[in-house]
Amino acid sequence: MTKAVQKITLSPSRDIPFNKLVLSQSNVRRVKAGVSIEQLAESIAQRTLLQSLSVRAVVDPDGNETGMFEVPAGGRRYRALELLVKQKRMSRTQAVPCVVREGGLAEDDSMAENDERVGLHPLDQFRAFQTLRDLGMSEEDIAARHFVNPAIVKQRLRLASVSPKLHDVYAEDGMTLEQLMAFSVTADHARQEQVWENLSRSGYDEPYQIRRMLTENTVRGSDRRAQFVGLDAYQQAGGGVLRDLFEHDDGGWLQDIVLLDRLVIEKLKAEAETIAAEGWKWISVAVEFSYGHTQGLRKIEGKSVDLSPGERATIDALNTEQAKLETEYQDADELPEEVDQRLGEIESALAAFENRPMLYDPAEIARAGVFISIDSEGRLCVYRGYVRPEDEVPATDPDIAQAADPSSNEGKEPSTSVQRTVIAVAGSAPYAEEQDDDAARPLPDRLITELTAHRTLALRDALAENPAIAFQAVLHNFVLTAFYRFASSGSCLEIGLRTPNFPAQAPGLRESASAKAVEARHEAWKARLPKRENDLWDALTALDGGAQASLFAHCASFAVNAVYEPANRYNQARVSAHGVRTRLDRADVLARAVGLDMVQAGWKPSVDNYLGRVTKPRILEAVREAKGESSAQLIDHLKKADMAKEAERLLDGSGWLPEPLRLVDPDAAPVGQEGEAGRLPEFLADDEDQENASDDDTHSSTRLNEIKERDGTAVPQ
Repeated sequence: MTKAVQKITLSPSRDIPFNKLVLSQSNVRRVKAGVSIEQLAESIAQRTLLQSLSVRAVVDPDGNETGMFEVPAGGRRYRALELLVKQKRMSRTQAVPCVVREGGLAEDDSMAENDERVGLHPLDQFRAFQTLRDLGMSEEDIAARHFVNPAIVKQRLRLASVSPKLHDVYAEDGMTLEQLMAFSVTADHARQEQVWENLSRSGYDEPYQIRRMLTENTVRGSDRRAQFVGLDAYQQAGGGVLRDLFEHDDGGWLQDIVLLDRLVIEKLKAEAETIAAEGWKWISVAVEFSYGHTQGLRKIEGKSVDLSPGERATIDALNTEQAKLETEYQDADELPEEVDQRLGEIESALAAFENRPMLYDPAEIARAGVFISIDSEGRLCVYRGYVRPEDEVPATDPDIAQAADPSSNEGKEPSTSVQRTVIAVAGSAPYAEEQDDDAARPLPDRLITELTAHRTLALRDALAENPAIAFQAVLHNFVLTAFYRFASSGSCLEIGLRTPNFPAQAPGLRESASAKAVEARHEAWKARLPKRENDLWDALTALDGGAQASLFAHCASFAVNAVYEPANRYNQARVSAHGVRTRLDRADVLARAVGLDMVQAGWKPSVDNYLGRVTKPRILEAVREAKGESSAQLIDHLKKADMAKEAERLLDGSGWLPEPLRLVDPDAAPVGQEGEAGRLPEFLADDEDQENASDDDTHSSTRLNEIKERDGTAVPQ
């Protein structure tokens, strides 16, 4: 016979007055968790009771019902109702929907109710918030009704806006919540899906990598250009901004780079037009000028505008307020936001007084110019008063001298001609075209030039810090000249003093630690030396031996030239393979003497200065040397652009240096036949393969020098 299926009988439900209910000691929940009793009470007040209480009749010792009911399951709801009664928002006799249980154990009922409760999947939460928004509720209303911060609502709505295809992957545990958060940076579903398809196959799908790929064609909000223009102005011009609601994003990512660059140049030119009214002959405008752009120009001297009594009083008040705030919060772990903001305002105001306008001779203004650019923080930088050699007034030309002397025109009719300032936007030289093949070719000439430019600047800084070595280096140069015929032609110390130019502007050279140290030292000495050169001898005589030695070392450091310079039609007569080899060999001797360490000097490999400029085997070789074969295998399947970015991350802090920047061990260098110099290292190999491989770079260097020739900055033959 077929066994009959036992029918299930559900517990009956009743509406029981609240004053007939008591909290049971059989409730297994002891630890507070989740929504608070106060929040639950507010929810019941808004929506009424959404879930009945589970109750059991209270019996006397004889087993007879007393008319009271205990609540073993639903204790938090009971306490929330109790709070509403205390607040007189609900009557004590209000009927409460209850399920009356009989049989079994009250503790088992309480535990089962909590065990069997399943919270919403996060994706259901995101979609539910989106539904509420679509039905007309504002983000603030949603936050208030569900007892969360409005920022949480924004985050969940952002996650709900991610591609439905990625939602499905997340729902099936194909990606983590952190990965889904990373995809919310952009609203472009097609781009999200494309990135996931590429990364999920490679296994290289960390959240930071997802964010990097989604924002690879954007500019960070912390970029100097974005800071200069301002995010509001950029957005008002129609520019889009990607924002990350889950991590600090430094102002987001600006999507329209062309628009940003146009706004930057327009604002710089507007500033230039204002400054042009001062009467300068020329103004050069650029986002960033190359290191040494003022070399060969004469800086005219100006006089600071005297402070008025009111300005002095303002400065004293600002200093007093600053000192008071710093003293008051000196022991605080973190400054309050309003205090930090006020201190920033005070510093900016004091800096404005320090950088007050200078007064210049009108005759000097008429032949001098101005450089206008942006600093690393996005602030406007104006450098006034530079005279080009061709604009200098010859002392032997009486007509020009008379025109420059206002007193010589007394009694004459004033000229009606007004000099119009020439405003020019400076451009940057293009990089040589990249060769993205799989051959581990020698390093391109231009890249070696840029790397050794960094090394030269660091070597100058190191030499200036070592007066004894500087004396010895100069003495060595003099002895070579006096006793060894033709030997001085290959020296790395170009005594003259002649400061050699860098034939290529390396990325980040101007803002490197070495450049800043050299500039700070130069300005300090400039302040100590007399204004008139006729007074210089007496001033130098007054210096003690240590000061003279330090000044000597500083001056000598400017002659250092450890830059690799490939031969081209403009410098062929000056640059030869033997001369470059000798100069670099002697630069190694000097570097070992001063203990040059390019890592301590602040150089580290990046996409811009090395990794994005070499072939994939070179990138893998760098990672392999620094981090081992296992790290190289992590990125060997990537495309070059992605490989370079990941290599930059892997090499960060490793201290790895490319061959041109390493401190050469003389004992390890290979030596040729007797009477011959040691052979060139691999990156300077002068064989047929190197010549063919670097053909594009040589042509690029030639084109660059052709441009420089037109601009009047070509290297002389």
